[in-house]
Amino acid sequence: MIHERKMITIDEDLCNGCGQCVPACAEGALAIVDGKARLVKEIYCDGLGACLGDCPTGALKVEVRKAADFDPEAVVEHLKAQGREVPDHMPEPESLRLGAAGPSSEGPKTGGCPGAALQALTPCGQANVPTAQGVGSALSHWPVQLRLVPPNAPFLKNADLLLTADCVPVAMPAYHGEYVPDRVVLMGCPKFDNQMEYVEKLAAIIAENDLRSITVMEMEVPCCSSMSAILNEAVKRAGVSVPTERVTVSRTGAVLRTTQLHFEI
Repeated sequence: MIHERKMITIDEDLCNGCGQCVPACAEGALAIVDGKARLVKEIYCDGLGACLGDCPTGALKVEVRKAADFDPEAVVEHLKAQGREVPDHMPEPESLRLGAAGPSSEGPKTGGCPGAALQALTPCGQANVPTAQGVGSALSHWPVQLRLVPPNAPFLKNADLLLTADCVPVAMPAYHGEYVPDRVVLMGCPKFDNQMEYVEKLAAIIAENDLRSITVMEMEVPCCSSMSAILNEAVKRAGVSVPTERVTVSRTGAVLRTTQLHFEI
């Protein structure tokens, strides 16, 4: 289906054909053709711009225009045809799920990683977490990875959400002491993880949980800014306005700036 959505565009005058954007696109939507970066197919591009930070000349940008829908299953087939690694979170194409003999006779799979079980830490549990240099963990729940937390997790209800790029806690000594207390942490990598999966998960969380606020924490590096773009798209899909603040952190762990975000619904 053709409709208006975000798409990558390439300024050929700025593009020097270096090819850094090609491996940066996890969906394989970009290729170097005749010495310039080209969009292979519209259906391979999710439009979220994770590749922008890898272009040294600024030739890539995101614009809203009419384009074919992003097709995750076509992306998987495309990546396999190229011999590229398919991320575990990408959907398996229907042709592979059904096979030549039709639907699988296997029943639904059960089990899973015990570490993904939902858990809210009691005050007693929080009092017994390890401390280092006088600062203890302020985490109130488990899991924290966005991919593992269902939208109906009880700790999300009426929460102050702390949406954090994975690198922030490593760089920022004050993360637990200043930002985690009284907030629900959700973490992920906007560069290497499935951005559309993040959009859909966050949209469901925002729509279902009457969140009080969202704080999104990103590193100063360009690829990290996609977390705000993901959140922007999720808010649009949810159709719910939530007070949102963005905190940008330097590679040395300092807060560079704090800004209020206002997303159009």
